[in-house]
Amino acid sequence: MTSISSTDSVMAIRNAILQKNAALRDVASTGAPGAADVGGAAGGTKAGDFTSALKSALTQVNGLQANANEAATAFERGETTDIASVMLAKQQASIGFEATLQVRNKLLSAYKDIMSMPV
Repeated sequence: MTSISSTDSVMAIRNAILQKNAALRDVASTGAPGAADVGGAAGGTKAGDFTSALKSALTQVNGLQANANEAATAFERGETTDIASVMLAKQQASIGFEATLQVRNKLLSAYKDIMSMPV
């Protein structure tokens, strides 16, 4: 059940990023200076929440990878014979890593877009 909740966490972070991205697009399309100030203030209050959520997601992905490595080494030593659970742990770690990589790519893309905006 831990792997399901960690996948849900990563997906929740992804959805939060997509919502913030949509809100930034709305502010950019309206061009209202007051709206940009409000968005900046709201983003400032939630910055710690995003940072802690991202850190928590990275910790969970790291935990998934550690569990997958432990399961693989236990299988290699002959301590367990359930290859399905080992492969499931490996796939969960892989999916968590891929989701984290996609979040990183989107954040870098958003950063580049923001830096290329005229002031």
